[in-house]
Amino acid sequence: MFKRILVPVDGSPLSTKAARAAIGLAAETGARLVAFHAAPTFRTFAFEAPMLADTARSYRAACIVRARKLLGDVAADARLAGVDCDEVYVSSDHPYLAILRTAKRKHCDLVLMASHGRRGLRGLLLGSETQKVLAHGTVPVLVYR
Repeated sequence: MFKRILVPVDGSPLSTKAARAAIGLAAETGARLVAFHAAPTFRTFAFEAPMLADTARSYRAACIVRARKLLGDVAADARLAGVDCDEVYVSSDHPYLAILRTAKRKHCDLVLMASHGRRGLRGLLLGSETQKVLAHGTVPVLVYR
């Protein structure tokens, strides 16, 4: 059935539940898991260059710490279930593109991701990374709600 399942995580409770579902599916099908996290690139305006450099460095360090925690938690749960798990962290302002690129690069044949269910004006303005993955990707997507 599936050989590699990519599961994006963002730290939300729903994304954690989706990761657990992905681990269960991987365990049942003998698939390998690819845990994925994207953080936006640092952007700011500062009137002093040293302030900007220090802030950017702090931001990147905090993003790495957060990614290690999120991905490490998924990998630990996967190990307990007997599932091999790769961890991928990227910096990207367009998570859906990073998800699709990673799925292709890692030869994933399924993306299992949470949908936060934004609707109405909020959904229109903010968009949905899940919807974008569905609209622009070629790999099957299982949406967890």
